[in-house]
Amino acid sequence: MLDIEQMEVTVGEVVSGYIDNEEQGVRGYHGQLDIRPPYQREFIYNEAEQQAVIRTVLHRYPLNVMYWVRRSADAECPYEVMDGQQRTLSLCRYVAGKFSVDFKNFSNQPEDIQKRILEYPLTVYVCTGEPSEKLEWFKTINIAGKPLNEQEIRNAIYAGPFVSDAKRHFSKTGCGAYRLGKDLVAGTPIRQDFLRKALEWMADHETRQGHPQTAVGYMARHQHDPNANPLWSYFQAVLNWALTNFDIRRFRPVMKGLDWALLYDTYSSAALDTEALARRIAALMKDGEVQRRQGIIPYVLTGDERSLDLRAFPEDIRLAAWERQQGVCPLCGGRFDYDLMEADHIVPWARGGRTVEENCQMLCRECNRRKSAK
Repeated sequence: MLDIEQMEVTVGEVVSGYIDNEEQGVRGYHGQLDIRPPYQREFIYNEAEQQAVIRTVLHRYPLNVMYWVRRSADAECPYEVMDGQQRTLSLCRYVAGKFSVDFKNFSNQPEDIQKRILEYPLTVYVCTGEPSEKLEWFKTINIAGKPLNEQEIRNAIYAGPFVSDAKRHFSKTGCGAYRLGKDLVAGTPIRQDFLRKALEWMADHETRQGHPQTAVGYMARHQHDPNANPLWSYFQAVLNWALTNFDIRRFRPVMKGLDWALLYDTYSSAALDTEALARRIAALMKDGEVQRRQGIIPYVLTGDERSLDLRAFPEDIRLAAWERQQGVCPLCGGRFDYDLMEADHIVPWARGGRTVEENCQMLCRECNRRKSAK
């Protein structure tokens, strides 16, 4: 049964023994509080948000309630922060001299102001119970102001050595995944976008190999693995292949956000003519007919024009062609109302045809489908 008790601690107590390093993690409250447990996000408050926390304390305004979890009696750190990490870190960082408010660091404040900050009371609810109960409560309260996204919730549910090691590669500012993939993967590491993408790619990769999988299923299956090395290795292989075969300096605008794992799984064993591909990509980037530039690289590999979302004939050109043809389909000879016909490129785009009036003909739907299927 989940037990919740209220306690009051001061800022001075919380910041006492504050440390933040790779070896010991992030601790406070005389070393008894784990401020950043495995499921928690990296520090994301910006300077203005940190300053707002300190001004709240300086003005004696109420700071939102915080939530801690009481760990087992034999735990090295008896408490962990469930909700309130960003506010807690803002307090610790200010007292440690990491930023200033109104041009004053904590050490520059008059003694009475320092005392006011350190004696400020914080309301904390401490919960004790089974892991499933605590995680359900965590999902319910979430984090006011900066709600956890789906991947952050997954990190909480499947906390363990796998997630801890995966976050080292994918979730820290300047992490290896970001350095390798900043021009290829959308999002930011600290909001778990790189980890989410890596998990999705790996799940899709296993599915393509005949082992149906989801990102959540992959996390559940590997929750207690000692590390995330297979995930990290696959992610590196995918992006190194992309960077080897496509010039990021020339083609950066059309490379970010692609499903590189699908392309890698499909074409990594092929001997690609990278110079020929580069010439085609460069030409397509200048082609005004191409409406979806992110489809250029998939197109040069697959030949599927649907990737490009080619420019369609506007209605005035379609109507002019229908009137010129008097509603007659040139392929089957049938006469059709305007809304039963579709615009077609007389000279296909792939052979140099443009989306202009003289290259437009109206076909009945059946003929247009038949022609498109050839």
